[in-house]
Amino acid sequence: MEQIALGTSGRHTTRLGFGCGSIMGVLGRHDSLKLLESAFDSGIRHFDVAPRYGYGEAESCLGEFLQRHPGQITVTTKYGIFPPKNISLVSLGRQIAGPVIKKLPGFKKSLAKVAKATTPNAERPSFTAAQARASLNNSLAHLRTNHIDLWLLHDVEAGDLHDDTLLHLMEDLVQQGTIGSFGIGTHSDKVPALVAQHPAYCRTLQYEWSILDAAIDYSTPFRIHHRSLTNHFHDLHHALAKNKPLCDRWSASTDTDLSNPAALARLMLKASLVMNPASIILFSSKNPKHIQANALTAADITLEASARRLYELVQSEGDQLLLPNP
Repeated sequence: MEQIALGTSGRHTTRLGFGCGSIMGVLGRHDSLKLLESAFDSGIRHFDVAPRYGYGEAESCLGEFLQRHPGQITVTTKYGIFPPKNISLVSLGRQIAGPVIKKLPGFKKSLAKVAKATTPNAERPSFTAAQARASLNNSLAHLRTNHIDLWLLHDVEAGDLHDDTLLHLMEDLVQQGTIGSFGIGTHSDKVPALVAQHPAYCRTLQYEWSILDAAIDYSTPFRIHHRSLTNHFHDLHHALAKNKPLCDRWSASTDTDLSNPAALARLMLKASLVMNPASIILFSSKNPKHIQANALTAADITLEASARRLYELVQSEGDQLLLPNP
């Protein structure tokens, strides 16, 4: 799989990364580790996690996985959204519901809804050096490491960054070798203000991007993108299904049957890689077969022209599909 420098961290990793928001949660540790191994066996070497993921247990699970593959994996984690306070209750619920889930797969969705409903909204962080350092210490312990390749401020806004000691802490941690680099992980609409008002924090920018979005100027800084599919895939597939003449014409232009959900998803993911050649593209899945398929898509150079053509069509003619704003 294609490799890329991980920003200013000093390490190289794969351009396709695995988002660990899909591990733990309704999945137990055994199944979550199997997912991580599926990603590794598919050639993926970058893993993105956060203290909040998996109802607070994803970092610990990833830490166990890292012990199996020392020195072979790059990791991003974050500070800014705290883990839930009722981790033990969620874990107990998973243990009780596990046998039921295996017999009734549909029960997974119900358990996920219950877990989400019983998890309070995240407490807003202060984005101070002291709080950030405490969060990093917890992450290092859970990940069973003394070094994190990339550390991001999670869901931060420009107005949150009022304490310069936080920036000094992050710079010192790089010098000490505790983190390789740092940056921002937030929503795309928050990025312009952050870059304009706090450029020193923005060594890396991580935010959502799909083929519905405009192309990006890649002069600087380093970027990581996610949500290339998610809701946008369903929106585009539904819109094409309702407009058969346009779907047929686009299918002919891309030499791909875009009425086929798997084929459309494959081109959308490939378009994210092709249109963002200097970025890492993250995805998440609970299905090992989908993980393997996405890795094969990333490595398949024969899809590049079709993926680029799909992007051009969406940008030039997407208004005919009445797609929602990204």
